[in-house]
Amino acid sequence: MSILEEFWYGNIEPAEYDSCATKEYRESLKLISRNEDKLLATMTEEQKELFSRYTDCVREFQAMAECLLFQNSFRLGGRMMLEVMRGGFRDQ
Repeated sequence: MSILEEFWYGNIEPAEYDSCATKEYRESLKLISRNEDKLLATMTEEQKELFSRYTDCVREFQAMAECLLFQNSFRLGGRMMLEVMRGGFRDQ
Protein backbone atom coordinates (compact mmCIF):
# COMPACT_ATOMS: atom_id res chain seq x y z
CA MET A 1 0.00 0.00 0.00
CA SER A 2 1.34 3.48 -0.84
CA ILE A 3 1.97 6.14 1.78
CA LEU A 4 -1.03 8.10 0.47
CA GLU A 5 -3.26 5.04 0.77
CA GLU A 6 -2.00 4.41 4.31
CA PHE A 7 -2.80 8.04 5.12
CA TRP A 8 -6.25 7.82 3.49
CA TYR A 9 -7.23 4.68 5.39
CA GLY A 10 -6.16 6.19 8.70
CA ASN A 11 -3.12 4.00 9.23
CA ILE A 12 -0.94 7.07 9.62
CA GLU A 13 -1.74 9.66 12.27
CA PRO A 14 0.36 12.77 11.58
CA ALA A 15 -0.53 14.38 14.91
CA GLU A 16 0.96 11.48 16.85
CA TYR A 17 4.62 11.61 17.65
CA ASP A 18 6.76 9.92 20.21
CA SER A 19 8.08 12.95 22.06
CA CYS A 20 7.85 11.09 25.36
CA ALA A 21 10.81 9.01 24.24
CA THR A 22 13.21 11.92 24.67
CA LYS A 23 14.74 12.51 28.06
CA GLU A 24 14.48 16.29 27.67
CA TYR A 25 10.76 16.10 26.96
CA ARG A 26 10.04 13.93 30.00
CA GLU A 27 12.14 16.19 32.26
CA SER A 28 10.39 19.32 31.01
CA LEU A 29 6.99 17.75 31.52
CA LYS A 30 7.86 16.74 35.09
CA LEU A 31 9.11 20.26 35.84
CA ILE A 32 5.96 21.84 34.45
CA SER A 33 3.78 19.51 36.52
CA ARG A 34 5.79 20.05 39.70
CA ASN A 35 5.71 23.83 39.33
CA GLU A 36 2.00 23.83 38.54
CA ASP A 37 1.30 21.82 41.69
CA LYS A 38 3.35 24.26 43.79
CA LEU A 39 1.62 27.23 42.23
CA LEU A 40 -1.88 25.80 42.74
CA ALA A 41 -1.11 25.10 46.39
CA THR A 42 -0.63 28.84 46.97
CA MET A 43 -3.78 30.01 45.16
CA THR A 44 -7.26 30.93 46.29
CA GLU A 45 -10.22 29.26 44.58
CA GLU A 46 -10.77 32.38 42.47
CA GLN A 47 -7.14 32.37 41.37
CA LYS A 48 -7.33 28.65 40.58
CA GLU A 49 -10.34 29.28 38.33
CA LEU A 50 -8.53 32.08 36.52
CA PHE A 51 -5.43 29.91 36.15
CA SER A 52 -7.55 27.07 34.77
CA ARG A 53 -9.07 29.36 32.13
CA TYR A 54 -5.58 30.61 31.28
CA THR A 55 -4.18 27.09 30.83
CA ASP A 56 -7.18 26.13 28.68
CA CYS A 57 -6.41 29.08 26.39
CA VAL A 58 -2.73 28.15 26.25
CA ARG A 59 -3.57 24.54 25.31
CA GLU A 60 -5.94 25.74 22.57
CA PHE A 61 -3.26 28.08 21.23
CA GLN A 62 -0.67 25.28 21.29
CA ALA A 63 -2.99 22.99 19.34
CA MET A 64 -3.48 25.69 16.69
CA ALA A 65 0.26 26.36 16.52
CA GLU A 66 1.02 22.64 16.13
CA CYS A 67 -1.54 22.39 13.33
CA LEU A 68 -0.01 25.36 11.52
CA LEU A 69 3.47 23.90 11.96
CA PHE A 70 2.28 20.60 10.51
CA GLN A 71 0.69 22.35 7.53
CA ASN A 72 3.77 24.45 6.83
CA SER A 73 6.06 21.44 7.19
CA PHE A 74 3.88 19.42 4.85
CA ARG A 75 3.96 22.23 2.28
CA LEU A 76 7.73 22.50 2.56
CA GLY A 77 8.06 18.75 2.03
CA GLY A 78 5.81 19.02 -1.01
CA ARG A 79 7.86 21.85 -2.47
CA MET A 80 11.03 19.82 -1.90
CA MET A 81 9.53 16.85 -3.72
CA LEU A 82 8.46 19.07 -6.62
CA GLU A 83 12.00 20.37 -6.91
CA VAL A 84 13.36 16.82 -6.87
CA MET A 85 10.85 15.71 -9.51
CA ARG A 86 11.69 18.70 -11.72
CA GLY A 87 15.37 17.88 -11.49
CA GLY A 88 16.12 20.85 -9.28
CA PHE A 89 19.23 19.17 -7.95
CA ARG A 90 22.17 19.35 -10.27
CA ASP A 91 25.10 16.98 -10.15
CA GLN A 92 28.04 19.10 -9.25
